Formats: sequence, structure tokens, C-alpha cells
Amino acid sequence: MSWDNVQRQALEAMGYVLLRQVEPAAGEVPEGALYEALLRAAGRDRSSPDAAALCRSWPSPAELRDPAAKRALWPQLRALRRRPPA
Repeated sequence: MSWDNVQRQALEAMGYVLLRQVEPAAGEVPEGALYEALLRAAGRDRSSPDAAALCRSWPSPAELRDPAAKRALWPQLRALRRRPPA
């Protein structure tokens, strides 16, 4: 969510500190239970050498709300389970 200047000032006056959401770096696995579950389904974990690249190649969490996108992803995850991490 983005805040305008008036909202920022009001929040700061109430003692709140606004945090900025930062996108993960190229070599980092994004945070979140969805990515953990997808990596597990692919037979990987956060420490796998190809984990970050896999997470970047998958549809975003918003796109995965579409049932067709989920169905399209499952064959890829099953294929990844059969081959060792790169």
C-alpha cells in the first residue's frame, strides 16, 4: 500500500514507523509460505542452488489465484521432483 504525505505525517505523529517492502535480490528466494510450498512440491528447499531461479520463473502469487495457472504449474513441479537440483 502506498501512503500520501498527509497519511505518512499522521502515522509518524502516532508513533508508527513505515517500512518499505523490498523486492528480493536476483539470487534470493522470496519470502512467503506459498514459495516454501512450491519449493517443497518441486522437491527443493530454500538452500537449493536453483531455488531463486525457480521462484522467479513461476507465476506470481496473484496469478496463481487463477485455477488454470495452478493446473499449468503442477506438471512443471512434478518434473522438477524427478530431477535433482541443478
